[in-house]
Amino acid sequence: MMKNKIYILFIGLLGLMVSCEKDGDQIVMLDNPVVPTIVSMPDLTLERNNGLAVLEFTGTPVNPGFTASAKYFLEANAAGNNFDNPIVILTDVQAKSFKITVSDLNLMLLKQFPADEVSSVDFRIRTELVVDAGTGAETFEYVSVTTNANVILYGLPRLDLLNSGIVQKIESALGDGNYTGIVKLDPVIPFTLKDPDTDTEYGGNADVLVVDGSGISVETNGWHILSANTVDLSYSYEEYFIGLVGSATPNGWDAPDQKMDYDVTTGTWHITIDLTDGVVKFRRNDGWSWNMGFVEGDTPGFSGPTQQGGVGNDIPVPDGAGNYTVTLNIINNDQGTYQFIKN
Repeated sequence: MMKNKIYILFIGLLGLMVSCEKDGDQIVMLDNPVVPTIVSMPDLTLERNNGLAVLEFTGTPVNPGFTASAKYFLEANAAGNNFDNPIVILTDVQAKSFKITVSDLNLMLLKQFPADEVSSVDFRIRTELVVDAGTGAETFEYVSVTTNANVILYGLPRLDLLNSGIVQKIESALGDGNYTGIVKLDPVIPFTLKDPDTDTEYGGNADVLVVDGSGISVETNGWHILSANTVDLSYSYEEYFIGLVGSATPNGWDAPDQKMDYDVTTGTWHITIDLTDGVVKFRRNDGWSWNMGFVEGDTPGFSGPTQQGGVGNDIPVPDGAGNYTVTLNIINNDQGTYQFIKN
């Protein structure tokens, strides 16, 4: 039986050759791999009454000269800002089609851009290609040519939380009287909700909103998903937190998880924590009904895309035991990105 031998030679950071004795086959990485491209983009004049419509960005994958697995990030940033602070809109293992609803895209872009006016926004597809030569993985990054577009976002009707301890609000993505958001609540601080457009203030009890009613109380301290409907005068809330769990954490795979804090401005979860040499996953409310690890088939590292669920996709602590700041950006509930920074 002929024994295969594979030799990989890196020429700078771009040249890669894999020679295979069997049958004389040869796989060569191009000196200048063909970068991904954005082929088409949707109309980005976003309207609230079209919030459930699905927008599609299409592209082409990276071509390094051989069939390779890669991860792709559709990103946006203010025009001319060189993607110093990009918004990751979607992640995927292919670049041909990125789909997102109007309301979800509007919410993401409102983190950096104003409503009801024209913003010049740069878009790109960024690719991370990981090649393992047998002596250690090497990551190559390629980006598409920047595509610029004028974007018009719509402002969201909101309810302000009064007397909650910090400045907070919940918003109506479709403007239909349904409001929701992630807010930090304290059982000892009852709060009310105020519509700044109509100057109406709501209190409530037992899931019923009452105009000019008494403050709303909760049972647990921390982050919650709060929903309110000003049409049928109802509200609900549930505890909502993301925790870090796994062999590298102080409690291992057992609850309680290491609770992350939430940044309302960026929409990301973060924690600074001492980790041992091991693996971690993200999960919600100390349970496994929702959990995130790296994308199966991908090579985990200091950063990368995540997927909801999965078996065997625990994220290894990238640089051994130490103190890390870990960040998770959840996208459309079942996708996301993670980042480890060793302090």
